[in-house]
Amino acid sequence: MGRILVADDEEGMRAFLGESLETAGHDVTLAEDGTHALALARTGDFDVVVTDLRMPGIDGMTFVRTLRTEQPDVEAIILTAFGEVRTAVEAMKLGAFDYLEKPIAGPDAIRTRVKAALERRAQMLAGDGASIAPSAAPGHGASLAGMRSVVLALEKVAKTSATVLLQGESGTGKEVAARGIHAGSARSQGPFIAINCAVLSESLIESELFGHEKGAFTGAHAQRRGRVELADGGTFFLDEVAELHPSLQAKLLRVLEERTFERVGGAQPILVDVRWIAATHRDLRAMVREGKFREDLYHRLAVFPIHLLPLRERREDIVPIAETLLVRLVGPGAEAPKLDERVKRHLTAAAWPGNIRELRNALERALILADGKAIAIEHFSLDAGAAEGAQGAQTESTLADLERVAIESALASVKGNRREAAERLGIGLRTLYEKLKRYGLR
Repeated sequence: MGRILVADDEEGMRAFLGESLETAGHDVTLAEDGTHALALARTGDFDVVVTDLRMPGIDGMTFVRTLRTEQPDVEAIILTAFGEVRTAVEAMKLGAFDYLEKPIAGPDAIRTRVKAALERRAQMLAGDGASIAPSAAPGHGASLAGMRSVVLALEKVAKTSATVLLQGESGTGKEVAARGIHAGSARSQGPFIAINCAVLSESLIESELFGHEKGAFTGAHAQRRGRVELADGGTFFLDEVAELHPSLQAKLLRVLEERTFERVGGAQPILVDVRWIAATHRDLRAMVREGKFREDLYHRLAVFPIHLLPLRERREDIVPIAETLLVRLVGPGAEAPKLDERVKRHLTAAAWPGNIRELRNALERALILADGKAIAIEHFSLDAGAAEGAQGAQTESTLADLERVAIESALASVKGNRREAAERLGIGLRTLYEKLKRYGLR
């Protein structure tokens, strides 16, 4: 339990907050305005402050700004009236942990916020975190030189309930990182539920997220629990969150703020205890500036942002990752083939626009083409076109032939579906179209 300072000029609200937190076992001190709160903060030893935004004397914004300067290890939660969310977001930029909009739904709303703030403070003060298994880290190895800072960040945030935003190009291992955070958390025995916001329509994703009641729409023949409800007690992973429709951004924001939602066609609020992890390959800050993504939702999701580097920016990791992937591809009990120096140079030189996903697919194809023999340079195809060091005209001609065969085979296996073929080959759809044009394929 923690020592909590509550500052609000409304007596009724102070009493409500104090009682809500005291019954949860916290040691609570009350202040009637910002001036009194700042004086108490300077003489006391508090873990979390809960402060109203609008108060006589020193307002909540000034209080938080001063607090972050003088006592940066104290977490702050801002209380806002309806319509002041933008100001609260500004306070979060100054270092406030979270904000809660009035009227507050009930005691659990403030208790949940304070609990999360205490967990983050404990994690920050500890300076270390629960260990995440190397296999759970993006890049598949905690010893990788280019991944050390990322793995450290994953380990630190895993033991908290903080919302995490994973950013990076496609194929950099964002879902692997999300699963690693879940595995290293206190929620590891709970469910890990994921949804890809880019592959579902607006109407379908709402039902997938929140479920629906019987008769809510045509075809809703029975009540259905949504994925958010299924994730209760565990972790919910929102992949490609930038693709979420604006109307659903507002509904998601409410779930993050209040921990409640209603099923489609329902009116009964459902309370959930979920740890949120979101991921995107797009620049959410730029989308906020362009008005394409809600600023308040962005700050809710980006409590703990982590950027996963593409392979081309950590070339020293490519060979270790490849060797680890080969062990997994051959399976338990089998010996993975060794990579000779020529292959290592080739893998390190390639640009890998599809990152780890593309590398894995290239290795899997190489294993098939090697047919139990040592993997050689000629067993690689699609990655060769991205290599920065030329291997000679004859080699490139051979690899181009292999590439064409691989594309034709992939298309045939999915009955000409180009999107599925691109996924199988580990390349983007646009890249596939360019290669189809290059080789005169239809």
